[in-house]
Amino acid sequence: MDSNTIPSRDAFLAEEYRRAAEASDEQNFEEAWHHLERAHVVAQDRLGPHCVSHWRMLELAWRTRDWRELLGQIFRLSLAPIGNITGRLPIGNSGRSNVSAFARMEIEPEISRVLGQSPAQDVHGSK
Repeated sequence: MDSNTIPSRDAFLAEEYRRAAEASDEQNFEEAWHHLERAHVVAQDRLGPHCVSHWRMLELAWRTRDWRELLGQIFRLSLAPIGNITGRLPIGNSGRSNVSAFARMEIEPEISRVLGQSPAQDVHGSK
């Protein structure tokens, strides 16, 4: 994406999903996961997009026959509605099963801008 403009969340998600699919088609699975993780951080606070991000991760886990990740995505798909309804979401979490489903993580500056936050804000939303 052009670093001079801030895309809308929906445009950002569409682009990250496109890049993930392209990388997956090229069997560059590490790159595909990278784009799905970025999409998850942006989608996380909206229930529908949040579930879509985990579903796409589940699909990639299936494609790569990563059974641990697949089970982790099933678990996260079941937790996503609860987290969204209660507002108890681990901000910045990559959505992968290689990190705790409850761990907050640092947000990349580009993603902070998409979310309408100052890149200087920490994972707790303070400066």
